[in-house]
Amino acid sequence: MFKSSRRLQLQFTLLPGLTGFFGPVHADGNVAALARMIAPMLHEDFYSSDDYVNCELGLFIGFVTADPSHPPELTWDDSAQIGCFISGEAIAGSADAEVGFLSLYEKLGLDALETLNGCFSGVLVDLRHGQAILFNDRYGLNRIYVHEQNDHLFFSSEAKSLLAVLPALRELDTRGVAEWLSCGCSLGNRTLFRGISLLPPGSAWIFSRDGGLRKQSYFHPSVWENQPALSPEDYFQQLAAVFPRILDHYTNGSRPVAMSLTGGLDGRMIMAWARPKHGELPCFTFNGSYRDCADVRIARKVAEACGQLHHTISVGDEFLSQFPGLAEQTVRITDGAMDVSGAPGLYVNRLARHIAPVRLTGNYGSEILRRHVAFKPRAVSSEGLSPDFLSEVAAAADTYFYEAHGNQLSFIAFKQVPWHHYARFALEQSQINIRSPFLDNDLVALAFRAPCFSSCSRSISYATSVVNTNTEDASFAFESCMRLIAAGNVELSRIPTDRGVTSPAGKWANRLQREYHEFWARGEYAYDYGMPQWLARLDRKLAALHLEKLFLGRQKYYHFRTWYRHQLASYVKDILLDRRSRSRFYVNGAALEPLVNAHVSGLRNYTIEIHKLLSLELLHRTLLD
Repeated sequence: MFKSSRRLQLQFTLLPGLTGFFGPVHADGNVAALARMIAPMLHEDFYSSDDYVNCELGLFIGFVTADPSHPPELTWDDSAQIGCFISGEAIAGSADAEVGFLSLYEKLGLDALETLNGCFSGVLVDLRHGQAILFNDRYGLNRIYVHEQNDHLFFSSEAKSLLAVLPALRELDTRGVAEWLSCGCSLGNRTLFRGISLLPPGSAWIFSRDGGLRKQSYFHPSVWENQPALSPEDYFQQLAAVFPRILDHYTNGSRPVAMSLTGGLDGRMIMAWARPKHGELPCFTFNGSYRDCADVRIARKVAEACGQLHHTISVGDEFLSQFPGLAEQTVRITDGAMDVSGAPGLYVNRLARHIAPVRLTGNYGSEILRRHVAFKPRAVSSEGLSPDFLSEVAAAADTYFYEAHGNQLSFIAFKQVPWHHYARFALEQSQINIRSPFLDNDLVALAFRAPCFSSCSRSISYATSVVNTNTEDASFAFESCMRLIAAGNVELSRIPTDRGVTSPAGKWANRLQREYHEFWARGEYAYDYGMPQWLARLDRKLAALHLEKLFLGRQKYYHFRTWYRHQLASYVKDILLDRRSRSRFYVNGAALEPLVNAHVSGLRNYTIEIHKLLSLELLHRTLLD
């Protein structure tokens, strides 16, 4: 393994995490209710659970872990008066894991939460003061669903636990669904379920013996927003100092780690500075069935340059045969946050677990360091939706722009991350422990001091739903990342990215490479998700030429437009043309069959609409009906 870290990597549990409720005791029914809340969170055979019940304080808490080495239970201090359970992973400036955190809490109180760094949620029981504290990380990525009812606070890492004991909540929230359809996620700490909301980022909610509930925050984004900007050179020098230091925490630990490599910059930044010994950090990349995609070809070169073994995990006929079950599991595990397009991710991460139980990834690097806004409102086809529901979908864009107002990086870190990125994070984390250094508190705090972005130079176009970043700012951020790679391993900076970029990026030959790779990337998108309706009809006429073999598989490893037309066509029809599916309040039942048939026949492209409608129907069948 890598050399020991000076700060301890606290290895807690994989999701799902914790569940339960605080409130007055009502005989033995509370214990039975807690058992019903735990049961839906046991997704795999290797998951285990336990609980903590304190009738005197009105605490009923369940714990679930996917890590056999870490028992799902409260860890107590020496006096057995303070106990805590943390789901996820956190880094603390302590030498004794959870006990160290408890010692900090004893000295600092709630301020001890500011010493935790990472993606986590947890509960702390303080018998001295007769209280329990429900908390989460400062981004809110390790999600906690909450519902308040009759002096009770119900909470869980998964909404399905609340649905299991509160039948009145088994109803979709019209506004949350409309936002999910338009933006890909519910906004404003809303969820898909009426009466269930999210614990805001950086929260510490304190439940006391007398039934009182104090909703506090231990961190506010303004702390980072109000830092002074750095000069370009000072920013890079601090980036070059901070990144290797924090990376040490994410490459260490008691469990084996493997690197999830793509053809982009962020994973390469990790490889440039992790500097593992030969064969010490195995790498893997996801692939499709048409050809080796750009990620695979490039990742092999990066792994070889670093002296590491590379594995390819492919999605093909076996995945397609399992799709019905994987689609249902995807929706169920994520409580509908991830639509069925996430099924390939569930499949490949389940296989990746056999390489190593911990997946190191460059996720969130482009968002934090290069201000990539990953989601926005999109035009939703009116053909399959109820006319009465379309106004709610249209209103989602106004909500998005309201939420996007203000500091751009704050929007990304504290709204985009917990609302949009959570879905894929939760799905993957159910199978393998996900680690990314790009949400480390020290790195994010530094990103707020970037010289160009500190002025929040951006504009939001209501007409195009695009968040525009100044070109000069984007160029500086990109060059800083390329420069960091070259400083760590100059050979890696010379391997073209999936967009054909090498260092330095301004050379004439480099620009030609970029144009070439951009052409094929855009071509693949136009042949798959983004195929215009006129082109769908033309492609149908040219079916004998099998143009999919020319375009598909260059960048992506999944291809739902063609799958829904061919291998998955019967499944799509069985689900969406069922009487139940056509009776949902958001669906135009009369238009649904023509929509599905038009896609399957190749006359139209309704890939995204089928994603969404399939997912909502599976959500009804697995959690609501």
